[in-house]
Amino acid sequence: MKLWGGRFRKDENRMMEDFNSSFSFDSRLYREDITGSMAHVRMLSACGIIAQEERDAILEGLEGILRDIESGALSLEGEYEDIHTFVELHLIERIGEVGKKLHTGRSRNDQIALDMRLYAREKAAELKELLLGLIAALKRTGEANPFIMPGYTHLQRAQAVTFRYYMDAYVSMLSRDVRRVENASDILNESPLGCAALAGTTHGIDRNMTAKEMGFRRPVSNFLDGVSDRDYLIELTSAMSMIMMHLSRLCEELILWSSQEFRFVEIDDAYSTGSSIMPQKKNPDACELVRGKSGRVFGHLQGLLTTMKGIPLAYNKDMQEDKQAFFDAVDTVFACLSIMTGVISTLRVRGDVMRDSVKSGFLNATEVADYLVSKGVAFRDAHGIVGRIVIACEDKKCAIEDLSLDELRQFSSAFDDTIYAYIDYENILKKGNKKEML
Repeated sequence: MKLWGGRFRKDENRMMEDFNSSFSFDSRLYREDITGSMAHVRMLSACGIIAQEERDAILEGLEGILRDIESGALSLEGEYEDIHTFVELHLIERIGEVGKKLHTGRSRNDQIALDMRLYAREKAAELKELLLGLIAALKRTGEANPFIMPGYTHLQRAQAVTFRYYMDAYVSMLSRDVRRVENASDILNESPLGCAALAGTTHGIDRNMTAKEMGFRRPVSNFLDGVSDRDYLIELTSAMSMIMMHLSRLCEELILWSSQEFRFVEIDDAYSTGSSIMPQKKNPDACELVRGKSGRVFGHLQGLLTTMKGIPLAYNKDMQEDKQAFFDAVDTVFACLSIMTGVISTLRVRGDVMRDSVKSGFLNATEVADYLVSKGVAFRDAHGIVGRIVIACEDKKCAIEDLSLDELRQFSSAFDDTIYAYIDYENILKKGNKKEML
C-alpha cells in the first residue's frame, strides 16, 4: 500500500517501485520520523484541527511503534516506499481510521526535511563529542611524552620542537573542526515542519509550537527553501571532509614515524595487522585505512554538491540521493575518529630515537644564525656563514656543537664560548617565544 495513488489509472512498474524506494536506507530515521509526528499531532490538537481523543489514540499508537522497533518486536523490513509509509501504515493498522488524520497539514516534503534536520543535529552533537575525545587523547599523549624531536619542512629536518607541541598542532586543527561543526549545527537549527509540500497549508497550524517542542530555535522563514534546503548536509559533510583531511595528515605522520627508517613511534598491536607471508611485519593498517577513507568522505561531499547544483525549487526526487551519501559519511567519520582516539591513546613514543635524530640533523643551525645576529652580524651574512659551517660539519661528519671555538671562529670572529649554551637544544626551547613549545 502507498500513501498516494488516487489519480493513477494503473499500478507502478515493479522495477520502478524498487528504484523509487528509499526504505532500505532511510529506515534509520524511524526515531526522528516518529518524534516529528508526535510533535505534529500535539500541535494539531492544540490548534483544534483534531480532537483530543484522536490525538491520544495517535500518540499511543506512535509510542507503541517506537517501543516495538527498539525492542525488536517490530522489524524495519518489508516492501515500503520509505520510513514515512512504514510508520503511517503501521499506525493505521494498529489504531484504525483515525491514524489517517496524522498527515493533516503535512507533506512528506517537510516531513523528510524535518527528519534529516533532527538526525543531522543529533549527529553533529555526537561528532563534536568524538572530536573532543580525540583532542583529549592528543593532549594526554603529548603531555606524557615531552620529548625533543625534529620538526620538518619539505620532509627535511628543520628545527627542534617537542612531541607535545607536535600533538598540539593537531589539537589546533581539530579544535577548528569543532567550531565548524558547532556553526553548522547552529545554522541548521530551524524547523521546516509546516512548510507542507512547498507553500504551507490552509489549516491554522502553529509552526512555532512544533519548533519549540523539538528544540529548534525557530521555524524556517521560507516554505520553498524549507523543503528544498540541504545546505546543512553539505556543510556538515564539508566539515567532516576537513576532519578527514586532518586525520589523514596525522595518519601519514604516524605511518612514517612507525617505519624502521624513523622508529619515532610504535603503534599498538591492537591497531596493527601482520603479513600473510612476512612474519616480521607489523603494518599500521588502522592509519592506512583512515587515510584511505578520507577519499570516500570527500567523494560524498562532491556527490552532494553535484546532486543539488541544478535543482529548481522546490522539492525534487533527486534529493533522495542526499541520504546514503550523508549516512555513509557520518558512519565513516565516526568510525575513524574512534579508531584514531584508540591509536593515539595507546601510542608508544621513543624519545631516545627522536633525540638522536635531532642531534644528527643540524637542527640548531637557525639558532647559530640568530646567535650571530645577537652579536651584530646582519642576518643575511649570518645565514651564509652558518651554511658554510654546515658544509664543514658534513665533511667532518660532526654536529655544529662538536666544533671547537677555534674552528667556529674561522668562520666568524663574532663567536665566543657562549655559543655552546646558546645552541644547546634544551636551552633553545627556553628562548623567546619558543618557550610556548615546552
